Amino acid sequence: MSVVNPPASSAATAASETEAPPEREVTLKIMLVLSLIVGIVAGIGAIFFKYLIAFIYNLAFYGIFSLHLDPNAYGPASPWGAGIILVPVIGGLIVVWLVRSFAPEAKGHGVPEVMFAIYHQNGNVRGIVAAVKSLASAISIGTGASVGREGPIIQIGSSFGSTFARALNLVQHQKITLLSAGAGAGIAATFNTPLGGVLFASEVLLPEVSTRTFLPVVVATATSTYVYRAVMGVESAFVVPFDGLVQGHLVNGAELLLAAALGVLMGLAAYAFVKVLAWSEDLFDDSGINPYLQNVIGMVSVGLLGYGFMLATGHYHVYSVGYSTIQDVLNGGMTTAWLLLLLFAGKLVATCLSLGSGASGGIFSPSLFMGATLGGAVGVIGEAVLPGAGISPETFAIIGMGAMVGGATSAAMTAIVMIFEMTRDYEIILPLVLSVALAIGVRRALTTADIYTIKLRNRGKPIPTDRTTNMFLVRQASEVMYRDFVVLPGSMTVTEALKQVEVHKTRVITTDGTRITGYVRFGTIPYQADRFARQTLGDIASSEFIIASIGNNLNTVVTRMNRRNRTYAIVVRNTRGLPRPEDIAGIIGREEIANALVRNHYG
Repeated sequence: MSVVNPPASSAATAASETEAPPEREVTLKIMLVLSLIVGIVAGIGAIFFKYLIAFIYNLAFYGIFSLHLDPNAYGPASPWGAGIILVPVIGGLIVVWLVRSFAPEAKGHGVPEVMFAIYHQNGNVRGIVAAVKSLASAISIGTGASVGREGPIIQIGSSFGSTFARALNLVQHQKITLLSAGAGAGIAATFNTPLGGVLFASEVLLPEVSTRTFLPVVVATATSTYVYRAVMGVESAFVVPFDGLVQGHLVNGAELLLAAALGVLMGLAAYAFVKVLAWSEDLFDDSGINPYLQNVIGMVSVGLLGYGFMLATGHYHVYSVGYSTIQDVLNGGMTTAWLLLLLFAGKLVATCLSLGSGASGGIFSPSLFMGATLGGAVGVIGEAVLPGAGISPETFAIIGMGAMVGGATSAAMTAIVMIFEMTRDYEIILPLVLSVALAIGVRRALTTADIYTIKLRNRGKPIPTDRTTNMFLVRQASEVMYRDFVVLPGSMTVTEALKQVEVHKTRVITTDGTRITGYVRFGTIPYQADRFARQTLGDIASSEFIIASIGNNLNTVVTRMNRRNRTYAIVVRNTRGLPRPEDIAGIIGREEIANALVRNHYG
């Protein structure tokens, strides 16, 4: 028989001397001021990041020192000739060294790491991540890796928001709010899309959408966009000639049917992207090959692919963010279906190889590229098959961009609104909405995991499918669990046990000496002295429990309880091997879950 109690008072006193000061919760007005600061920093960060990419790109591709780079225009061929194949390799080796030496979480496309921090690390993103991610991603993009700018700036903005909140010692939900505000502000400034930034933070990151979380995100994204526009101008990310769906044009049946078909095709393409990227990352991670050699293999392949496109078409195409190719498609400069399909496949392969072998960058820009090329190809084919139906390849390239982004990320409203903000073409909204909805539906029918969550699921760290749930679900089990319990042998009589516990307060966990066997809460059992006198704790104990780790968050605990139809969880400090009675740390039942929810809303 043993009683699990808190550490001895002397140990507790010693520990308290080194404990951090208690967290504090500030008012919404103060949160808005803090969000303003986060937005300013995110806007400045986006500007710095863009110039850093330009500097590295010009140096790597042309051997010149310059901050001028128009990402929407094709650049001349590099003077290095075939030597350009080695540029992504050299850049990749530097990135691997930076990431392995200073911030392993800076590897990859960034958003899964931010999600992981929200749901599994109390909203903590290390401050050094911002610096390492900035440099590593700028080198990856600037030396030709097939990755985007948005993943890095999301991680950079979230890192500052989290670090700022920790410096002020804010409570968890306000720390997560500032983290999400920084991420939304970063993507808003990068693409000059304030509404898209708000929706991205709401759909993808925030566990709860309410006044206390939504308003700070709005302030941060609006501020970052203003800062960016004040320095860089108000132009949209892509220039779209209004000759696809002209002002006042009524979308006809043929266009809607083709948009629906494109949505289904984009759902399949998004599924392929999700699966191939996850397969590529797993293949490199499980290969046992030295990380530097992994990168050489992956980036040589990317280098060869880009150089092959240069020889065949006169442009590198699949290198870096690929905005120049997207703009070319939107301008009507590409009207050959087979070339557009080849560019789609090339970008898919290059992106998966880049991220799988260790590059640092996002997947949003590659998704736009793949959507534009595949959508453009469908438009070209549709125009040929249905002449006179008003079908424009440029219009379907835009629709494809939204459908691919939505299908890959599950962020429907973000995809729709960001495409509108980036192109300023309102006339395509109806077919765009239809195509995005079908793309997400098809991909979800094939796999519930999207490009962001599949990496976490494969790690065994899933997050809710519906991420706008409630902030209380990200709380750790250790914060919620009930700690007043005793551990008693199941063979003990109920009469004897009643002498040792406070019936309406203390909970009992039964064991057979080595294993946890059951749970008793006397306060919920009608007292019958005659029956109890003849029974043992094992006779009345319930085995309807799960074992949870003290490090699990409440979402994980509740999800497992629901799947196994259990009413409570026994929380242990060590889940390796068979949990033993001495490992028990607490209990989570319906009452603890309800209390956590009440404290979250009214505490």
